[in-house]
Amino acid sequence: MSAQRVLVLNGPNLGRLGSREPDVYGATSYPGLVRRCTALGAELGMAVDVRETNDEAELVGWLHEAADGAIPVVLNPGAFTHYSYALRDALAQRTAPAIEVHISNPSAREEFRHTSVVAAVASGTVAGFGIGSYTLALRALADLTEPSPAD
Repeated sequence: MSAQRVLVLNGPNLGRLGSREPDVYGATSYPGLVRRCTALGAELGMAVDVRETNDEAELVGWLHEAADGAIPVVLNPGAFTHYSYALRDALAQRTAPAIEVHISNPSAREEFRHTSVVAAVASGTVAGFGIGSYTLALRALADLTEPSPAD
């Protein structure tokens, strides 16, 4: 049996992890995040493909790819979380579980960050656990995509 393919998609500024506001986003670099996600994915029987873009259209295209291939997704939309209806509409087309992820807790930050336009079309949201939010999301996807045992 081949590994379950999973996309871990990251929006704007997440490629700057490790140097971008470490008091908010921690000291783990983007390559460190990629290593952590792919290693855990391998443990969970997943083939994890981690991507990052500052381009809304590219992120929408990746969500279309996931929908067309019934590929589970971990999505950190970054700032697109709060206003991108295009991203929301792309995620609404999902054909497999999708977990919205945030490193910080948006509800504990500036008021404009309190609203997520994608949350309502995600399977769930994990936020506020630093880079560990990705770990929790991948574990949730593993549970959500695990075949049901025969009764």
